[in-house]
Amino acid sequence: MKFSHIGLSVVDIERSIAFYRDMLGLEPLCDVFDFGGEDFATIMAIPDVAGRMCMIGSDALRLELFEFADARPKAPDHPVSDRGYSHFCVEVEDIAATHERLRAAGVRIHSRVITFPGSGMKALYCRDPDGNVFEIVEPGR
Repeated sequence: MKFSHIGLSVVDIERSIAFYRDMLGLEPLCDVFDFGGEDFATIMAIPDVAGRMCMIGSDALRLELFEFADARPKAPDHPVSDRGYSHFCVEVEDIAATHERLRAAGVRIHSRVITFPGSGMKALYCRDPDGNVFEIVEPGR
């Protein structure tokens, strides 16, 4: 078994593609396309589901973005302790530079960079334009 991808529900797929491209360096792996029909309704357990989707990614991370036609988004400030998806994590070489780039772009960041005692690992939680949480980590020892 191997990891494949993370699916995210977003409000505006073009905005999300631009965000993840500009902030994390992810590139579109296909064009945005419409989805819907019986197979999608069955697998998602959502009657009459429809929308647009695409896959973006890099060598290490792939995100499947869904813009549902009938979305009911979470509150943008939902706590990470809510049931279900909490966050995904991206490893970087220079968390200070990444933090500054995200801050300058107006990305919502939960806190300052935290350095964990013992390991020296540094981490930071952030949110995309829809409130989806992602972590930036710089490995320690």
